[in-house]
This record gives sequence, C-alpha cells and structure tokens, in this order.
Amino acid sequence: MKLKTLIADDEPLARERLRFLLAGDDEVEVVGECRNGSEVLASLKALRVDVLFLDIQMPGRGGFEVIEQVGAAQMPVTVFVTAHDQYALRAFGVHALDYLTKPVEPERLKAALAQVKKRIVSNTALLNQERLKQVLAELETGDAGTKEYPKRLLVPNGAKDTVVNVQEIEWIEAQDYYSCLHVGAKSFMLRETVKQLANMLDPNRFVRIHRSTIVNMDYVREVAREGRGEGAVILTRGQRLKMSKTGWQNLVVASRRL
Repeated sequence: MKLKTLIADDEPLARERLRFLLAGDDEVEVVGECRNGSEVLASLKALRVDVLFLDIQMPGRGGFEVIEQVGAAQMPVTVFVTAHDQYALRAFGVHALDYLTKPVEPERLKAALAQVKKRIVSNTALLNQERLKQVLAELETGDAGTKEYPKRLLVPNGAKDTVVNVQEIEWIEAQDYYSCLHVGAKSFMLRETVKQLANMLDPNRFVRIHRSTIVNMDYVREVAREGRGEGAVILTRGQRLKMSKTGWQNLVVASRRL
C-alpha cells in the first residue's frame, strides 16, 4: 500500500526536485502538486492524501494559513518545506511532523519519510488499541450480544466533516490505508481499513464478502454462485461485487441471523 502524497510549492523547480526524490521510494505515490494555498485546500477536499509536503511561503495563502483554515487535527501528516529556517519553532507548534529546508537533501528527506511511516503505523496501532479496549470493556460488562454498533460515521472532508448514516452505506471497498464508503451515488473516504470496519459494524447487516469488500445485506439483490463457493453479489443498484469462498460462508451465516 502506497502513501498518497501531495506536494505544495510555488517554485516549479522545487516541486520537480521533490517529486524526483520521492520517486526513489516505492512506498510513496505523488497524487498531486499545488502552486499555492488555495490549490492545497481544493486538493485536500478532492483527493485522499496521507502525506503533505507543504511550502510555508506561497502566494495568497501560505502553509500556516492552510493549516489554520483546515484545522491541525484534520490535516494529513505534514512536512514543512521552506528556504528559511526561522519558521521551525512555529512549524512544530502547529503539529508538523518534520521541517525540511531547500534545497531538500536526499538523506534528510529519507529521514523525514521514515518518521512519516512511523507516525502512520503508530496512529493505526493506537486505533487498534482503542478498539481492543472497547471489546474488552464489553466482555467485562457481560453479554456481548447487547453491543451497540455505531449509527453514524464522521468522515473528515477538508475543512469540514461529513456525517454518514451507517444504514445508508450500501457497500465498502478497501483503498490502501482507507476505506471507500458507497452511499447511493456518493462515495466517502474514511481512514479506517476494511478489517477495522468489519469489526466495528453490525455483523448481522455488514458482511465481509471479500478481503477488500463489505456489503450491507439490506442492499443485496442476488447472489451468483461461480465454482466452489466463489461468486458475486449483485446489489439493488446493479453493482456486481466479487465474493470469495470465505465471503460466501460469511454471507450464509449472516443470512441465518436475519
């Protein structure tokens, strides 16, 4: 799974150098480049971004103004890039992971990427730890069958969050470090893995039919069997989703509960 990376710098040569250096890391994919703060804000709304290399001084909105508008808590992992080091203290004050000065040196960038990867892994581990605590707390209180599942999910979307009603989610597909929630004609990117969502949502309704796919049983129209246990699930809107042998077994178990 590659880290979706956005480069923001008003200098073409600086963007080109950073893109060239990042190309040397197989775990990084540059998904966009921005010349100013306004383009950064638009890209954060339109794209799924894991890592942002953000120039501090840009026309219009600079790096600090971008963070001010989006909110530090909603920003992807951010590494500041600038020609001047007097901003270093303020950069860490807005929770930047690292600070690179131009021209960016390969070894320094390599060290920053190591920190980025460590941060993302630790965030995932922390999330898993919180899930584990929740499960243990439920077991201590007694009947696991009384567990309450979330009715809504809060999806970060740039400068604002979107509230998604769980019952309206038709199906979910894996997208690297994220999951894509399909709700009618719309889709939302949530920084949770399919495995995490499968453990979080009501198993009587949300069934993992493939390692990368979860379906809401309320929207399943047909099940097509192909070969030994494998096949496809056809949803009410016509989507045909691949189903594994294990997914078929999960579907059978869930159908018996309904």
